[in-house]
Amino acid sequence: MPPLVIDIRSADDSRDVVHRAVQALAEGKLVVFPTETVYAMAASALNAGAVQRLLAVKRRQPGETPLTLAIKSADDALDYIPNMSRLALRLARRCWPGPVTLVCPDNHPDSLITQLPQAVRQAVVPSGTLGLRVPGHQTFIDVLRMLAGPVVISSANRTKEPESLTAQDAAKALEDDVQLILDDGRSRFGQPSTVVRVDKDQMEILRPGVVSEQTLRRLSSFLILFACTGNTCRSPMAEAMCRKLLADRLGCKIEELEDRGIMVMSAGLSASMGGRPAAEAVEAMHTRGIDLTPHESQALTANLVRHADVIWAMTRSHRQDILAQWPEAARRCDLLCLDMRDIPDPIGGPLEYYQQCADSMELEINARLKQLEIN
Repeated sequence: MPPLVIDIRSADDSRDVVHRAVQALAEGKLVVFPTETVYAMAASALNAGAVQRLLAVKRRQPGETPLTLAIKSADDALDYIPNMSRLALRLARRCWPGPVTLVCPDNHPDSLITQLPQAVRQAVVPSGTLGLRVPGHQTFIDVLRMLAGPVVISSANRTKEPESLTAQDAAKALEDDVQLILDDGRSRFGQPSTVVRVDKDQMEILRPGVVSEQTLRRLSSFLILFACTGNTCRSPMAEAMCRKLLADRLGCKIEELEDRGIMVMSAGLSASMGGRPAAEAVEAMHTRGIDLTPHESQALTANLVRHADVIWAMTRSHRQDILAQWPEAARRCDLLCLDMRDIPDPIGGPLEYYQQCADSMELEINARLKQLEIN
């Protein structure tokens, strides 16, 4: 029987489409989903029979080429790889949902992989590594959020045949071997995801794809983020001093920090874009041999918070406001002061206040950097 094809662009109720896809997967059927890369064929990871059928449709032997596990969020990655390295977690946080598949060692006894059927484990972890991805397509994510367990995915084509960039491509390639196809037009990128193997602090591109190696190297950088209110005095001064301190520690130029895998930024919870730094802040940094004049203020955004490895807030109220909006950042967001003191706002005060503020922040930044063991 030919597959049912649903055009989600013209569906009366997107929730009904999601429910039908969830039901089909739960019943052990094979479903083709649109993603931002190419169309993907999916089976419930809880159903060994469905996964075996997916392998047969792909014309692939079990263990030949590992299948990928699609999960609903970066936070879920730790359920499957509890000892995921900091580098892998950083890439997951910054790249997902999106066109990157992360391959990591699967050697933890508490991994949820151990609860999947043996045949499924053989299909996704045949050689001690597990590939994870959060597809960058809202319908697919909605299905994953409603489904019990993850899904196993592979491109919607036979092995060694071209990837499907449209639902029509998938229907022609797979014929009646799948039961449901969701049609959302041509895939956005039209090429596969980039497959990256991460082991501890080492990264290797296994398959080139949408995201270039240069972009992945940048996304793998350690990001320190300072946060205050307007991003015109305290946080930009802290950002500038932190860069100088790091360069001194690493024996490099400030402009070489990114090549060393470190980025430092600042933002304000109530900042406007492109604001100039306070004149007194510029002068306070000038006395330290730091040029603050190029700084332009920016607002703290969900994207910055998600990308930051550490967020150092100037006051308790700043931290509270950040966590009220982004509670998932709790483990990465601290006060700059180790003893939980606030850094007073020097705004409106004389130059002396800014210099005192800078002195205080420099001590705290040094202490924080020692904790990070950056040297």
